[in-house]
Amino acid sequence: MIIAQITDLHIKPPGRLAYRKVDTAAHLRRAVAHLNGLDPRPAVVLVTGDLVDGGTPAEYAELRALLAPLAMPFYLVPGNHDARDALRAGFPDHPWLAGDGGFIHYAVDDHPVRLIGLDTTEPGREGGIFCAARARWLDATLAQSDKPTVLFMHHPPFATGMGYHDADRMAGREALAAVLRRHRHVAWAVCGHVHRCIAVNWAGVPMTAMSSTAHQLRLNLTTSTDLMIAMEPPGCQLLAWTAEGMAAHVSPIGAFEGPYPIFENGILID
Repeated sequence: MIIAQITDLHIKPPGRLAYRKVDTAAHLRRAVAHLNGLDPRPAVVLVTGDLVDGGTPAEYAELRALLAPLAMPFYLVPGNHDARDALRAGFPDHPWLAGDGGFIHYAVDDHPVRLIGLDTTEPGREGGIFCAARARWLDATLAQSDKPTVLFMHHPPFATGMGYHDADRMAGREALAAVLRRHRHVAWAVCGHVHRCIAVNWAGVPMTAMSSTAHQLRLNLTTSTDLMIAMEPPGCQLLAWTAEGMAAHVSPIGAFEGPYPIFENGILID
């Protein structure tokens, strides 16, 4: 099974650019075409928050139209730029968005790997939160099955080394670590928010953040809290599940040279 992840789409109303510079809609069109053109195609796509930029109905209508050509099912969780009620209203045919206790949490049991979407958003808090109610829900949901599971959410709980994000990390992350340590069948966890590809092992779980489908955040491994964007190549993440476990791959989105052969008549080209 191949599971794709895209994140931080930041869709604006039609005709609007993010930060007066980034055509996020055009970037998402290219991402959708890229996913549809992969061979083999992913079985599902996880879309891990900051789906739109301002949480407005017009943005969710645009998002819906842009995602409609996807050839495979997709599952959404909100980010700090999203609004739960407007998201639900924009995708009324996605009943799992109804969530639990107001949050958009859910489990998908239709695949060889179980998928659990976790809502880490909190109005007014950019860095997200994992509260006691979320801990109870996730603990109970993970206890329902020991099937290999991928957890997907917007906010990373781990330290990135980037001052801006580490100054405002997910609140309650110690409780999330405790839940994950109790349930060893979580094979992988994916998140977004940081607009960069980062891999860690956190609370005993392999965990990756993924680049945005559009703009990235400048890599700055200092304590600086300056936040700047960079138009580095966008990408998606592909999780390849086999009998031996999970492998994560980054698939850059864009036009690049190659592929070129490195062997000719069975001999390495010099």
